[in-house]
Amino acid sequence: MMFIVAAIAIVVAMVLTLLRAILGPTLYDRVLAGNSFGTKTVLLLGIMGYMTGRPDFLDIALLYALINFAGTIAILKFFRYRDLSPTMQDVRKQEGEGA
Repeated sequence: MMFIVAAIAIVVAMVLTLLRAILGPTLYDRVLAGNSFGTKTVLLLGIMGYMTGRPDFLDIALLYALINFAGTIAILKFFRYRDLSPTMQDVRKQEGEGA
């Protein structure tokens, strides 16, 4: 019973996180909400795996956590440099060191 209540609480938190991702107001609020939603998804997968007695859900949760982390880093890098693979010259220009 306790795990069902925890799963319901996580789903409610996920809905609130989705509202934050939609409403914003800034880009970083949306990125943080997306990352938080991914973390809550990992928690929900772990609880569901325990409740159903299927430990393979934990492997899926771990893989999803890694993808969530890499995706968040890629999104932040894209919005900082407007490219996923900036050259060193672009980095120096961005930091104000000159060419």
